[in-house]
Amino acid sequence: MVRAAVLPAVGAPLEITGIELPEPGPGRVRVRLAAAGVCHSDLSLSDGTMRVPVPAVLGHEGAGTVVAVGEGVTHVATGDGVVLNWAPSCGSCHHCGIGEVWLCANALSGAAGIHARTADGTELHPGLNVAAFAQETVVAANCVLPAPDGIPLTDAALLGCAVLTGYGAVHHSARVRPDESVVVFGIGGVGLAVLQSARIAGASKIIAVDVSPEKEELARQAGATDYVIASDTTPRAIRGLTGGQGADVAIECVGRPTTIRGAWDSTRRGGRTTVVGIGGKDQLVSFNALEIFHWGRSLTGCVYGNSDPARDLPVLAEHILAGRFDLSMMVTERIALDGIPAAFGNMIAGKGGRALVVF
Repeated sequence: MVRAAVLPAVGAPLEITGIELPEPGPGRVRVRLAAAGVCHSDLSLSDGTMRVPVPAVLGHEGAGTVVAVGEGVTHVATGDGVVLNWAPSCGSCHHCGIGEVWLCANALSGAAGIHARTADGTELHPGLNVAAFAQETVVAANCVLPAPDGIPLTDAALLGCAVLTGYGAVHHSARVRPDESVVVFGIGGVGLAVLQSARIAGASKIIAVDVSPEKEELARQAGATDYVIASDTTPRAIRGLTGGQGADVAIECVGRPTTIRGAWDSTRRGGRTTVVGIGGKDQLVSFNALEIFHWGRSLTGCVYGNSDPARDLPVLAEHILAGRFDLSMMVTERIALDGIPAAFGNMIAGKGGRALVVF
């Protein structure tokens, strides 16, 4: 038995309880977690914004050590450090075939499987394939990637979602170019990764926008040159900071209609807006037909940073080891499993950066 954070039903409080994991069968890997990040997507799963089978063990951003492998697993071995990949590509669907592995049609097929059981025999699903809110997990072999050498596993946990998403939003989706101006809406874990990635891309002006004045110091540490408290006049403030034009690029990390619309309105004519945040299907964003023509802006969705983890992890590792990207500064709270509900509360209240469950 290992301890885990279980979502018994959508909208129900998390339960910290013992679960029984199976031994890893063919093509499976058992991992002892070193750390797991508390991501807004976990909150979205718990409140029903994103739908997965329940009851489930949540957590999808993590890293740890392999403790056992099943038959046929050759790319990792017992004792190896690994990063969990919650959205593995199948390699055979249409999107994988054209190189868009982040849109793999089968990436979340594992979430419907039976992951573990509670002491009374209740079957549990893995929330987003990897069930990282637990002392140990058993996952498909394609859900683990070798952890980069030289990076502590507790820090490497952030590579599993926030950093890949933020880095990819800048370099793959928005494709920020040197000397461009970038505005980032929402300075949580992903937003901090976006700020650092915009700095790496050579952006000349990096504007952070958030509802919380307390995040300014953290945002500037991550690379922000300016900080704006979110309000109805945010687009006007952004234009004031960019010579009256608006930013070249806006990256939205909140997933609310008001911030998506605000990000769009904050870009210059011909500017680019990338939406990373995940909103609900009943939350509508409106544009009129004339403004779409007149402003010539682009609005783009972004899944997992449009990243290929196998390709991007080595690149990120190079930036981290060279001191260009700081993983530890993103973590504003280190907690135990029973601290996850409070971390959810902090996210709802807009407090802090990334909370990290350390085992």
